[in-house]
Amino acid sequence: MSKELIRLSDCVVKFDDEIILDHLNLYINDKEFLTLLGPSGCGKTTTLRIIGGFLSPTSGDVFFDGQRCNDVPPHKRQVNTVFQKYALFPHLNVFENVAFGLRIAKVPDGEVTQRVMEMLEVVNLKGFERRPISALSGGQQQRVAIARALVNRPKVLLLDEPLGALDMRLRKDMQSELKRIQQELEITFVYVTHDQEEALAMSDTVVVMDGGLIQQIGTPEDIYNEPKNAFVADFIGESNILDGIMRADGVVEIFNRRFQCLDGGFAKDEPVDVVIRPEDVDIVPETEGQLRGTVTQVTFKGVHYDTIVDFYGFKWLIQTTDYCPVDSRIGIKIDPDGIHVMKKSAYSGMFGDYSSYSEEYDEIGDASLAPDEEGSGDEE
Repeated sequence: MSKELIRLSDCVVKFDDEIILDHLNLYINDKEFLTLLGPSGCGKTTTLRIIGGFLSPTSGDVFFDGQRCNDVPPHKRQVNTVFQKYALFPHLNVFENVAFGLRIAKVPDGEVTQRVMEMLEVVNLKGFERRPISALSGGQQQRVAIARALVNRPKVLLLDEPLGALDMRLRKDMQSELKRIQQELEITFVYVTHDQEEALAMSDTVVVMDGGLIQQIGTPEDIYNEPKNAFVADFIGESNILDGIMRADGVVEIFNRRFQCLDGGFAKDEPVDVVIRPEDVDIVPETEGQLRGTVTQVTFKGVHYDTIVDFYGFKWLIQTTDYCPVDSRIGIKIDPDGIHVMKKSAYSGMFGDYSSYSEEYDEIGDASLAPDEEGSGDEE
């Protein structure tokens, strides 16, 4: 049975009249890898700063190990933070950067050496002790920042978009590295990112946030396979999100056609949102399809083709290893377990149509994002 370590109880954060966090309730277990995931401005960094003691909630309470800690300053909490900007000391070598906190705490020299060397081994930087910071790659600098944060043996490590500055290949390597370090040291990691793949790959628990509210909490599998609303379905992976009507338990109607599904518990004829993941759609000859449509765009992705298909004016994304040329007519089949039904929400109707689909534009948009608008780059 996991032991609760941190609890945020009914936390509100307001700046002027703007609500940044809206009555947030969250608990984090000991030795858990928990990720706060959401778009810029959703409140995830603010949540992290409350846990770290850099910010006090306007109202509500923060508990650490059962003790209320709203007014406990950061340096008195058993918490350390790694920011996107590593804030390493350029005039000190790797060893002295990692040793810095221990020297401030007046730890004896022999113990400093032992603990720094242990930590450099954990982050795979053994042999780098005397290197100047300027001679290190981005990934190595990041590992120095992690070692410096962990050498003080905090109970919790907070990580604010720490892989944001690294290239794709290095990010993937560092994701496995961070997961390994967290499991090896058995401490709680609270991680902030807007990268869905990163959250799914590393976390025990994912907390999806938007507009200062928690939209869903669950394991990566739950969040992906059983999204609670259209925002979560759209934010985690690609989704076709359609209007449907629940005709009975296990029967949903889309485009005036009835599909078998595994969902129940809705009112008869209740309007619903229906999520169909692109990889759960099978392309069949037009005459055999449950729905029939026209291919409007095909993009080769290496393992599969991203194929956009127009069904009755609504564009779907289908990920398939079958090549279907533009303008061809196809049919599709969807198994009952490929259909997920959700209650209508404030997000209904906002997502899911791929008529303006372009991943390139998404990437250009992402690259120009400033670091999280809530101040993820702030120094300690």
